[in-house]
Amino acid sequence: MTDQLVTVIIPVYNAEKYLPRTIDSVLRQSYTNWELLLVDDCSTDHSRELMQQYEKQYDNVHCYYCEKNGGPAQARNLGIDHAQGQYLAFVDSDDLWVPHKLERQLMFLKKHDYAFTFTSYEFADENAVSTHVVAHAPVQVGYHDLLKSSTIAPSTTLFDRKKIPDKLLKMPVGVAREDAATWMQITRNGYSAYGLDEALTIYCRHKGAYSGNKIKAIIGKWELYHKVEQLSTVKSLYYVIVNTWAAVLRRI
Repeated sequence: MTDQLVTVIIPVYNAEKYLPRTIDSVLRQSYTNWELLLVDDCSTDHSRELMQQYEKQYDNVHCYYCEKNGGPAQARNLGIDHAQGQYLAFVDSDDLWVPHKLERQLMFLKKHDYAFTFTSYEFADENAVSTHVVAHAPVQVGYHDLLKSSTIAPSTTLFDRKKIPDKLLKMPVGVAREDAATWMQITRNGYSAYGLDEALTIYCRHKGAYSGNKIKAIIGKWELYHKVEQLSTVKSLYYVIVNTWAAVLRRI
């Protein structure tokens, strides 16, 4: 594990349309001591060719490939297995970072000696055009806070691997809300997440994606609470309602 090095992991699946702009947003970071791991989850488009072009051009960009399709959790976990940096950050393959994202967030993490941080993010459409709606990061989030609101987007996170073991950073495979399940896994083990209220990530939403998948999202939340967190039926239903309402408010 190399001190001060940030490992950035992008899980890739059929992302050829958006992947170049996401990678370019990492390449433009003002903080330059990073490695980028592109992990392909058996894409059927030209994502692999794009990944390999960047790997050939940049010494700190590396490609890895899942043997079979298993979802973003599997891809992120494979990336963690190959991570060399003390610090770990995730980016979804259609999101963007502003140029000083890593610099500002790493400064914030180190100044306060935090293990788990996240930032505010700005909503945009699929073409990365801003909607001028910002989801603001609360000061501190614990396990019970996460039950009520999925306030942490994967692309906003930064972890110190010297403080949080990789076994807690590994995401459960086969879970619909693998990111939320991981934040709960970490906070349930005594860590808090600390928010930097600066919109350093651009969260791109595809047209119709939220409305079209809202039933699927609700089912995913139910499975997270009832099957993964093993809460009672009543508590699971309560948190599904509370969490869904919080998601609606973030988008207003």
